[in-house]
Amino acid sequence: MDFELRILGSSSATPSANRHHTAQVLTIGNQYHLIDCGEGTQMQLMHYKIKYQRICNVYISHLHGDHYFGLAGLLSTMHLKGRQLPLHLYGPPGLSEILSLQLKYSGTNLCYKLIFHELDTTCYKKIYEDKGITVHTIPMEHRVPCCGFLFREKQKPRPLIKEKLPSFLTPPQLVRLKWGEDIRDEHGKLLVQNQDVTQEPKRSRSYAYCADSRYKPALLPYLQRVDLLYHEATFADDLRERADYTFHSTARQAAELAAAAQVRQLLIGHFSVRYKDLTPLLAEAQEVFPKTELAIEGSIFCVRD
Repeated sequence: MDFELRILGSSSATPSANRHHTAQVLTIGNQYHLIDCGEGTQMQLMHYKIKYQRICNVYISHLHGDHYFGLAGLLSTMHLKGRQLPLHLYGPPGLSEILSLQLKYSGTNLCYKLIFHELDTTCYKKIYEDKGITVHTIPMEHRVPCCGFLFREKQKPRPLIKEKLPSFLTPPQLVRLKWGEDIRDEHGKLLVQNQDVTQEPKRSRSYAYCADSRYKPALLPYLQRVDLLYHEATFADDLRERADYTFHSTARQAAELAAAAQVRQLLIGHFSVRYKDLTPLLAEAQEVFPKTELAIEGSIFCVRD
């Protein structure tokens, strides 16, 4: 099953000639999860040939415009293109009111169901679950209510070793073996030991999106050993005081957090428009955490199981 991230935008408050505002698409299996929706997101979706009608959930981290100004346009285009599937929208308090006013005064009555989920941005909380994944909020520290998102695959079934399976096993018993159970008779006698007829399951994968925030070591318990971590890196470390004052982070701080959390890979993004060349930011982060890459628009990052 695919588990990959596509970067659509990586600029901070103002866009630049070659960087759009924040937006990402996380593909898990056949589902598209849109994370933030800065201005121009629908154009980026079309540019990279991403079928936006397949987006099942949209997650908005906070109400600074560079993270959601593209949302009303995208919702309208989905309507004009005849979307039928419901769309789930997860965002902070106020987002529902904003969108309702935009739709009201534009005379737009969506032809699909928009289901809004208001988030508590102050805590770690499960907000979505299906048969394959869970999504939790991660509390950020920013000038307005803001949260990140943690996507985790659920435990995967254990592959059966067909040549070792006794012929008397029933389909329900095979299912129990896949989920790690031993098989016993009605008296409790062991018939089949799980580890004798199954293999270790494929590893469950994870992605953590840390939106705008000051450097926050309190995030470490939520980020431990995630496969892929995105963390904002608005400034280089020579502007650490500026970063703290504006409730942002530096590239070095993002790397320090990744190293402490022992993540497998770090992406840095949300770059200030002052940086035409991003190489110094990457070098700064890699000094602390070598497995760092830039969240360059159009880049795809695959998480292997």
